Amino acid sequence: MKICFAVLLLLVFSGHTFSQTDTLTNKLDSLSKKTDTTGAQNNIIDPNAYTANTRIKFSSYFILLGDDFKQQITAPFHQTGKEWKRIGIYGASVAALSLIADEPMQRFAVKLHDDSKAVSSVSSYVTKFGGRYEVYSLAALGSYGFIFNNKKMQTTTLLATQAYLTSGLMETIVKAISGRQRPTYYNSGHPEPEPYFHGPFYKKGIDVSGHAVNSSFPSGHTTVIFAAATVFAKEYKNTPWVPVVAYSAASLVGLSRITENKHWMSDVVVGATLGYLTGRQVVNNYHRYAKLKAPHKSGTLSFNINYNGYNFEPGLVYTFNR
Repeated sequence: MKICFAVLLLLVFSGHTFSQTDTLTNKLDSLSKKTDTTGAQNNIIDPNAYTANTRIKFSSYFILLGDDFKQQITAPFHQTGKEWKRIGIYGASVAALSLIADEPMQRFAVKLHDDSKAVSSVSSYVTKFGGRYEVYSLAALGSYGFIFNNKKMQTTTLLATQAYLTSGLMETIVKAISGRQRPTYYNSGHPEPEPYFHGPFYKKGIDVSGHAVNSSFPSGHTTVIFAAATVFAKEYKNTPWVPVVAYSAASLVGLSRITENKHWMSDVVVGATLGYLTGRQVVNNYHRYAKLKAPHKSGTLSFNINYNGYNFEPGLVYTFNR
């Protein structure tokens, strides 16, 4: 926890250093609010767009990673009134979900897990893909990209690792602020689990086995897998089955955190949202980088003469090269 906060402070203060000494970060930040006419950033995900010019190098990886952290941490300070309204509605919805469904769902999930060997077996396996198995999966996908020289897969996997790291830091910060009891929290005076929020600097409790448990809100496994899934879903959105598989796998991990009695339902919902937002930010930031790095070709000007109804009409034609 102390390391995470040290990293946070370093990034907040070094944000000024980045902006002063690194022109790439300046340019990335200057493009952060530019959108196309539909109101959303237009990312070019054609495989031919991933070239030697737009690939993520060792140095640019960490520049992008630092800028991702900075943009995500400072995002609350750049919201418009309309966006804050949406955030308020979302927060109220999550609060209502927590009050209505957290405890009933927890009891149902525990019973289902205890009564069904199939559910308990699948759940215990699936939940690992929000932890170390996710790291193995990203390593395998990255290896495939480099072995077969698939530049788009190489880039997508590197972006997924950035989303994994940034979302992991973000959920750690939120956990420290929320201080929520886990469903496995044990209190001899009140054995029935309660989804209480204790706020910042809440002292860790123990579970029924005597092991220390940290804050429950949001689900870390759900956050990091949704972050990586969002990167693949957005980079391969033109291949319909990829978003379906990515988000389905992430959703199963989220559900497993409930059936494993590690999290309340609202922990998982917020974790999925946080993961999606961080993954989307990482993708958009890379494509701003790609636009800066892609070679810019000027247009060509040509002169022609058309014959129309016994008249010769001179004309100039300017062709835009992309």
